[in-house]
Amino acid sequence: MAVDAETRAALVNHAHQAIKYGSQSFSAASQLFDSETRERAWLLYAWCRRCDDIADNQELGGVLGDQSDLDARLALIRKLTAKAFAGEPTGDPAFDALGVVASECGLTPAMAEDVIAGFQLDAEDWRPRTEADMMRYCYHVAGAVGVMMAVVMGVDPKDQDTLDRANDLGLAFQLSNIARDIVEDDAAGRCYLPMEWLVEQDIEPGQHTKPHHRKELAEMAARLVALVEKHEAAARVGAERLPFRSRWAVLSAARIYGAIGRKVRARGTEAWNSRTYVPRWEKALYGARAFLSAIINREKHPDGPITWGIKDFRPS
Repeated sequence: MAVDAETRAALVNHAHQAIKYGSQSFSAASQLFDSETRERAWLLYAWCRRCDDIADNQELGGVLGDQSDLDARLALIRKLTAKAFAGEPTGDPAFDALGVVASECGLTPAMAEDVIAGFQLDAEDWRPRTEADMMRYCYHVAGAVGVMMAVVMGVDPKDQDTLDRANDLGLAFQLSNIARDIVEDDAAGRCYLPMEWLVEQDIEPGQHTKPHHRKELAEMAARLVALVEKHEAAARVGAERLPFRSRWAVLSAARIYGAIGRKVRARGTEAWNSRTYVPRWEKALYGARAFLSAIINREKHPDGPITWGIKDFRPS
């Protein structure tokens, strides 16, 4: 979508406000990018935020609205997204923002559809049966966003191996979120732990957050964090190929989200007595360490070859 400088500046400003109020963490992290990449990241975020709000019938992640017309809301998302990729004005600045960043970076409709599929899963109150189901969910709600962000950071849309590693970063993010938010999600009527895991632990349906199951819950959280660390390490392989400031941003984010998972694991059965978080001073420390790592650019790789990719997390 080709726009004049004034229109683009207005879209960037709208996107900046969206990320500023929608996610302080991502807003802060975006400051590590160079100015061009930062603006493009904001434009992409604005679309993601708006799609999420439409899917959940809410404003900036606020209170959920009436969920009865899900199909119509998802159809609207797909319609406006298609118009954005076709270079047509959509009447919604967040979708116009997608049109701009897609035309500048080479994002594809297939990439966007993978993200939209994640909104659909959440809105439909979907539950994973197997670990593979959980990983596919993580791909659609986070890994697919990582893929689009990689393209925004300058990765060739045809560079499948590097896009696979960007997906790994998104997977690590979401797995950490699942581990941290098990009890919070249960209170909202959601569970992202595979049903097969619950059966293996001999936990009755809907009872996994009860006090007498905290030992089993801690074991499952540790299992999640092992997956976090696997994909976090793989993401660093891809980060080596990015420009310095993007590499710094990715390595900082990987360390911070990895830390969330490791804190959950370390707290054991007490992990959900209060929310697990990384304080600002610790985030700054991880950012400084990531800065040095980005300069040295010699990350520790996973043990053994990396044999998984995006194809493994899409429905067969």
